[in-house]
Amino acid sequence: MGTLYLVRHGQASFGAANYDQLSPLGLQQAQRLGAHWQAHGLGFDAVYTGTLARHAQTLAGIAATLGQALPQQQQLPALNEYDGLALVRAIHPGPLTGATGPERFQQYFRLLCDALAQWMAGTISPEGMGSWQAFADGVHAALEQLRRRHGAGDARVLVVSSGGPISTAVALVLGASPEAAIGLNMRLRNSAVTELSLRPKRLMLQTFNTLEHLAAPQDAGLISFA
Repeated sequence: MGTLYLVRHGQASFGAANYDQLSPLGLQQAQRLGAHWQAHGLGFDAVYTGTLARHAQTLAGIAATLGQALPQQQQLPALNEYDGLALVRAIHPGPLTGATGPERFQQYFRLLCDALAQWMAGTISPEGMGSWQAFADGVHAALEQLRRRHGAGDARVLVVSSGGPISTAVALVLGASPEAAIGLNMRLRNSAVTELSLRPKRLMLQTFNTLEHLAAPQDAGLISFA
């Protein structure tokens, strides 16, 4: 039985002009994950990412401390995140009214959850985005591709992606509703690991949203959600 290790990227640059860059904390999170796996002797037979900069930068951080060469990275665009800003603008065209601190952060994610629900229901069509069903179908197709390629043996497959695709993948594997994926998405932490068991005919959830590499009490300040 093989395993898919689904890793959410490290903390990106929320509130900056270009969100799609790891913050210094995000790079540290990725490096800590690589060091953790190195200490436990974990290696990988295949590596996949989306095409976003934060995916590649997270993988580079992991590779820097893993202590061994990784297989050549393969890209699957279906592992890319939805456009959160386009979703929010579809229901709230104006600027956010909160301050630049936690209030603004909380307002954004309240709007994002509402927009995700409306996108899933088909009541909004965010600019530059396809339908929710097309997004979910893409994630499903990527999972099936990985299962067909690696499900027959005991391969360990590293997948670096984002909260939306990972939460959607978990909901699909569990047979949960699209709405359940919203709750899963909002709880995913940066650099968290979700494991799916790879079998020839199916995928099964093994772990969700774990941070063993940041489990020490002194590491509490390294945990982030966005």
